Amino acid sequence: MNIYIGSDHAGFELKNLLVQRHPHFIDIGCKGLDSVDYPDYANLVCEKMKTDPTALGILICGSGQGVCMRANKFSHIRAALVYNDEVTKLSREHNDANVICIGSRFASSENAIKWINIFINTPFSEGRHRQRVDKISQST
Repeated sequence: MNIYIGSDHAGFELKNLLVQRHPHFIDIGCKGLDSVDYPDYANLVCEKMKTDPTALGILICGSGQGVCMRANKFSHIRAALVYNDEVTKLSREHNDANVICIGSRFASSENAIKWINIFINTPFSEGRHRQRVDKISQST
């Protein structure tokens, strides 16, 4: 399973730390601290995932909210803004999230590492949650 990771300048240092700890993550950018637009990197990660249906994504910006909002514009993406262990677990277990969004200004590196491990290692529970996730995927 491929895991794509991207950030804007606010998430650059956290992204690099995560890539150092998990060299199998596929780093989509950004490549420095110069100001960039977070939607561009959310787009790049989500586009990669379009042709890789079993992939997971990690997106980081200052609040996590901007990349989450952009990612959820893609029909094949279920992005979750996480901020504690339980929300992270439930985003996978109940909502089958395939992208985790983290706010670098609000998450310690230790918490980000923990949440990513929870995200990667928690399976979707299926059952009654399948019909709910299917409804999320319907066009409006």
